[in-house]
Amino acid sequence: MTSLFDPLALGPITLANRLIMAPMTRSRADADGVPTDLMATYYAQRASAGLMITDATYVSPNAKGYSRTPGLHTAAQVAGWRKVTDAVHAKGGRIFVQLYHTGRVSVPPLLPEGMQPVAPSAVAIKGKNYTDLGPLDFVTPRALELSEIAGVAAEFGAAARNALEAGFDGVELHAASGYLVHQFLDSSINHRTDAYGGSVANRVRFALEALDSIIAAVGAERTGVKISPRIKFNDVTDPDAEEVYPHLAGELSARKIAYLHGGLQGAYPVHDAIRPVFKGRYFAGAGLDQAKGAAMLEQGAADAIVYGKLFISNPDLPRRFRDGLPLAADDPKTHYAKGPEGYTDYPEA
Repeated sequence: MTSLFDPLALGPITLANRLIMAPMTRSRADADGVPTDLMATYYAQRASAGLMITDATYVSPNAKGYSRTPGLHTAAQVAGWRKVTDAVHAKGGRIFVQLYHTGRVSVPPLLPEGMQPVAPSAVAIKGKNYTDLGPLDFVTPRALELSEIAGVAAEFGAAARNALEAGFDGVELHAASGYLVHQFLDSSINHRTDAYGGSVANRVRFALEALDSIIAAVGAERTGVKISPRIKFNDVTDPDAEEVYPHLAGELSARKIAYLHGGLQGAYPVHDAIRPVFKGRYFAGAGLDQAKGAAMLEQGAADAIVYGKLFISNPDLPRRFRDGLPLAADDPKTHYAKGPEGYTDYPEA
């Protein structure tokens, strides 16, 4: 019977256990998207996870969406991430970088020369972006020209090549949470009438092109994908998720990627719907506790369990689970703050 503490073969690497640390934006990079020494400390503290997936990391200057988030398109960013991966590997850990483009979930002050954010279609997101300049209204994005899309997809591959140079064990494509890849999938956001809009196959096209560019750079065995159908975030609705996501899962399965990471099981039962379609390693999250995660593994409903907030405040989470030790609570006020408070100052049990 599979448990949280069993090892797991994942492509060319072996995970020491099946507790995966979720990708979580923590906003501790510098203003140029360079990972800091503090980030190296943070990830090294949590290296007992079977696998850590990093903060969402933007693939080009045009892809940035938040203050103090990391990138992976400059030499300085690669060098900063190398400090992180070296620190993790020195502790025996494994780490993948999550790559994304925020698309319409950005504001001009965060982008080169105050450019307009891009998206599949000129459909604005509601609300505000909370930046170091204060809360800023989202703007109507510019619809990508057909001639631009291949170049944007190629940015994912370029960042993946940088990931290898930075020492990562692999790459996760962020196709979730209402960012650019997800924007193409969601017909409430994607109103295109060309080869990237309309039918399910067309709307999945950009995700697969971005993925294929990553696979060409690092190999399918070092590539994962994150999805979160109908997540209540960034104005996502996914009206035809029942058609889109099984189709996407079939395409991912055919590519023999390292894993598929399913997000929140809410309005769309992602774990129940996708697990039978996707034939590779399946990571289940989020909002699971130890008992629920263990039950999913025992039932064969997942191959590993993804934990987020529990890893924030419990850097030694696998040991706490194994030994039945008390769990510390996280402080939401410090999730996106500056400095070590609520970041590297949570002690081990």
